[in-house]
Amino acid sequence: MIITLPDGTKKDMPDGSTGMDVAMSISEGLARNSLGIFVNGKKYDLSRPINEDAEVKIVTFNDEEGKEIYWHSSAHLMAEAIAELYPGTKFGIGPAIEHGFYYDVDTGDKVITSDDLPKIEQKMKELAKKKSEYQRVEISWDDAIKHWKEAGDEYKIELLEGLQDEEITFYKHGGFIDLCRGSHIPNTGMIKSIKLLSVAGAYWRGDSERQQMTRVYGITFPKKKMLDEYLEFLEEAKKRDHRKLGKELELFRILPAVGGGLPVWLPNGALLRRIIEDMMRKENLKRDYTEVITPVLGNLDMYRTSGHYPYYKDSQYPPITMDDEEYLLKPMNCPHHHQIYMTKPHSYRELPLRLFEFGHVHRYEQSGELSGLSRVRSFTQDDAHIYCTEEQLKDEVRDCVQFILDVAKIFHLDEGVSTELSFRDDNEEKYGGNVEVWENAQQKLLEVAEDMNLDYVVSPGEAAFYGPKIDFILKDAIGRKWQLGTVQLDYVMPERFELEFTGADNAPHRPVIIHRAILGSLERFMSILIEHFAGNFPFWLAPEQIRVLPVGGDQQEAAEEIMKKLKGLGYRASVDVRSEKVNRKIAESEQMKVPFSLIVGKREVENGTVSVRKHLEGDIGVKSLDEMIETFKELNVPGAM
Repeated sequence: MIITLPDGTKKDMPDGSTGMDVAMSISEGLARNSLGIFVNGKKYDLSRPINEDAEVKIVTFNDEEGKEIYWHSSAHLMAEAIAELYPGTKFGIGPAIEHGFYYDVDTGDKVITSDDLPKIEQKMKELAKKKSEYQRVEISWDDAIKHWKEAGDEYKIELLEGLQDEEITFYKHGGFIDLCRGSHIPNTGMIKSIKLLSVAGAYWRGDSERQQMTRVYGITFPKKKMLDEYLEFLEEAKKRDHRKLGKELELFRILPAVGGGLPVWLPNGALLRRIIEDMMRKENLKRDYTEVITPVLGNLDMYRTSGHYPYYKDSQYPPITMDDEEYLLKPMNCPHHHQIYMTKPHSYRELPLRLFEFGHVHRYEQSGELSGLSRVRSFTQDDAHIYCTEEQLKDEVRDCVQFILDVAKIFHLDEGVSTELSFRDDNEEKYGGNVEVWENAQQKLLEVAEDMNLDYVVSPGEAAFYGPKIDFILKDAIGRKWQLGTVQLDYVMPERFELEFTGADNAPHRPVIIHRAILGSLERFMSILIEHFAGNFPFWLAPEQIRVLPVGGDQQEAAEEIMKKLKGLGYRASVDVRSEKVNRKIAESEQMKVPFSLIVGKREVENGTVSVRKHLEGDIGVKSLDEMIETFKELNVPGAM
């Protein structure tokens, strides 16, 4: 058979050769580090025979697919350890996640706590040393049901009930067997460095009405150095946690009396938010967008027309009935913007029409999913909808993409930007509109991605019901990836709302809609920004830019005059007039991460100068106020560092 490698190299291999045979034919080093193989796009175990001509890709821990296989295999190893330590345990699901893996387990009356993690970890290490092979077992659906009934595991039986028409496989290693599609690494001995991280409660299948299970999180690596680096990364991430910094820097709070997932912005946070909004407003107006404002309620019929209700019913608050009409707390802005478009007739000469809004929306998130500003129930989207002709579409998409890239650069999030093209799959029930229109839209997004040299992957099945989209994935200062901006095409809503414009032929035509967000949810973006900068905001972004610190009461009047002058010039300045020692004032200014502290003592008053301390750098010398104002001018520009 002919095996084709990713670089186009072709190899003659005997029929029935395994993935390991292919790896060995390339190099012993690759065979030693191989974790799995993709055969014509499908995951295979390295021990599984290949019986036809195939395009193959061998993966190692350096590949994302390799990490997924490695961590999924590690979840099975952890399950084996738990089964030995807690006989009678029942198992839910145990997937790989972005960093590591988890397994949902039901240990009955024996509760696993964080204190139990070291002994589970030790058991995993013991089992790993046995180098047990992961063995794939094909089994009929009836026999699989019989097996799990005998084992008394209702969770696996329920999973099987949705798999009657699919190939069923078990995986065995050591004394453990699990229902699993695979694939897996060759043997448990490849799992070297193990760390179990935490335990949490998790409802079966995410349903709060179902059994609560214990979710055990862990991570593994093939080398100890990798684990050490990851644990250092976790420590750094903990220091940057926006929930911790949000409290310390007095930015926001989640108050039980107000409600879970409903953030309250404190003065510093409100200022930070307005700075971002004002910057984004200027950027939108510069690009010929028009700002609109829509209410936080909408008539339910409008959402029925759009299809958002009942399509997303589970993530929306219940309708409110008043005056024999039903209203919905606004879960998204688009239907409101379509209504604005319909308030007057449009000619092709007016298009594109670009409407933007900082739209306040509400969506229901389960309490267990809420997390600081990253997952909330009330949030603001920097939303825009562009109504254009088919001929204008590609240029508008290109401009949206450039807008996102420009803003990423301003916030220093432009290193390693990647994109995901979310397209439809073959399940026609999931999507509105016809296939031909979708294919045309998807082709246009592909052309823009190619024209602009975007680093992209195509993800079939990830599109929304009304159109394909480009999602932007940005990296923060410590390498974590976040999905932020999005550009989505929509041929469905113009039909549903019967939107029209008059063309050059004097006949009615449907516009195409582009749904566009640069930051996405403002709350989530701010959570990322806080962690990206670790609260050490650049001067232009800091809610408090300058703090003036008089050494004693005799310098208070001079300090207040400096503060007034700075405020008059538009800077966010304050003065600390407390009767504390100046070293205490300096320490507290540093704790609040104020970019500049200007110290005013007797000598500074006499000489008309200030002693300057810069956050994270310390004392930078004695300067004239005018000299510092020139420095502030240079730093008070979006993007300056």
